[in-house]
Amino acid sequence: MNNHVTVLEIDGDALLHNLNYFKEKLQPETKILAVVKAFGYGSDAIQIAKFLEDKVSYFAVAFVHEGIALREAGIESPILVLHPHAQNLQSVVDYRLEPSLYNFKIFNAFLKLADEIPLMNYPVHIKFNTGLNRLGFWHTGIPNIIASLKEATHVKVASLFSHLAASEDLEEQEFTINQINNFAYIAQQFYKHLGYEPMLHILNTSGVINYPKAQFDMVRIGIGLYGFGNDDKETAQLKNTHNLKSLISQIHIIEPGETVGYNRAYTAKRQSKTATIPIGHADGLSRRLGNKKGYVLINNQKAPIIGNVCMDMIMVDITKIDCSEGDEVIIFNNQEMIQHIADVSETIPYETLTAISQRVNKTLKS
Repeated sequence: MNNHVTVLEIDGDALLHNLNYFKEKLQPETKILAVVKAFGYGSDAIQIAKFLEDKVSYFAVAFVHEGIALREAGIESPILVLHPHAQNLQSVVDYRLEPSLYNFKIFNAFLKLADEIPLMNYPVHIKFNTGLNRLGFWHTGIPNIIASLKEATHVKVASLFSHLAASEDLEEQEFTINQINNFAYIAQQFYKHLGYEPMLHILNTSGVINYPKAQFDMVRIGIGLYGFGNDDKETAQLKNTHNLKSLISQIHIIEPGETVGYNRAYTAKRQSKTATIPIGHADGLSRRLGNKKGYVLINNQKAPIIGNVCMDMIMVDITKIDCSEGDEVIIFNNQEMIQHIADVSETIPYETLTAISQRVNKTLKS
């Protein structure tokens, strides 16, 4: 049982608001795939999936063990595994997961397994690289892929997909449109020669916002579900889903000249009052937030972090704040605070959210 008093509260109402915000941008027939990889962007993939299961068509995870966790928790919806490996393919089948086949090694390995078992029309997804240069077949592989699929009697392509490289950057419109057009060409080849028409999807959160005409059959919503769009205007239309809270463990009176924390990084210039909070870099709080670069909220007032962020604790200045041991502390509860942490940490909200440790309690409220 996890007794850590630092808790991430997941706002189910905010999650639903964000989902509906994107639904309004879609054609009625466009399906939604909810991305719940990385523990639901630092929250809890199981709780998120249970909450969304009757509201979306698909889920996506990065790795096979993430999909297994959803299945073992009772999630029955289709689950796309974005980055499976050959040694995990038996588990893919055992847990009825749907693999992305992104190169000939994984493609041939799965077709061989499907033939040996044998499987019947097992759903697979074929990923193409149209410019991100991360995972995916090149278009030059199309003839060999189609030839193999025509001979394969045990699998069926559920979807063809690709990933945009710069969908949030309007200065890269030409590049992005070329990606979309190249993907459409790939789809045409499959539709012409495969004998049936798999689903198509290429848009992520920013793609839905900036390229609505490229919805195809399904879109993949990740960071947007959790409260962040591709710019301040879009983010303002969304609601924050991650609320990280803790409490005051101890309060100290620090005399002038005394120091606080490792390496004596903070020296009191006057009599001060500090509070120790049970959250540190092992919980996902960046060390760059120390020395007054970051802050928390106590009784709606900013308490700057003083000294260095420790592994399990931070100390904050509460000299001007009326509070007591055991009082609630807000690490963040809105997009502005999350963005501030990301900016100070020289990163992006994705990393700030996914850095939240698994030892932090997670609870979904709606």
